[in-house]
Amino acid sequence: MYKIGVVGDRDSILGFKLLGLSVYPVREAKEASLLINRLARDDYAVIFITETMAKDIKETLDRYKAAPFPAIIPIPNNQGSIGLGMQGIKDNIEKAIGVDILFEERG
Repeated sequence: MYKIGVVGDRDSILGFKLLGLSVYPVREAKEASLLINRLARDDYAVIFITETMAKDIKETLDRYKAAPFPAIIPIPNNQGSIGLGMQGIKDNIEKAIGVDILFEERG
């Protein structure tokens, strides 16, 4: 059975526990990187990670981009979004269809 996990600073992710998701508070990038690798081996299908933590472990996250599992999805932390999640969506759409349909300049 596949699982869903949430990784990030404690204050930002604790609420996900109420939804029945596994939460993993981390304080630094190295800890987050090791945890992402462990969750990937432990049959996690989806891993949500706060954008602020995701930006610090880009190399680790890139390792899983082409794999079907786990889907690693950046989410805003309790301070708000830094745009990383939306940038990932934009990049994936552009890669899939060859054009930027979300943010292309209209002139």
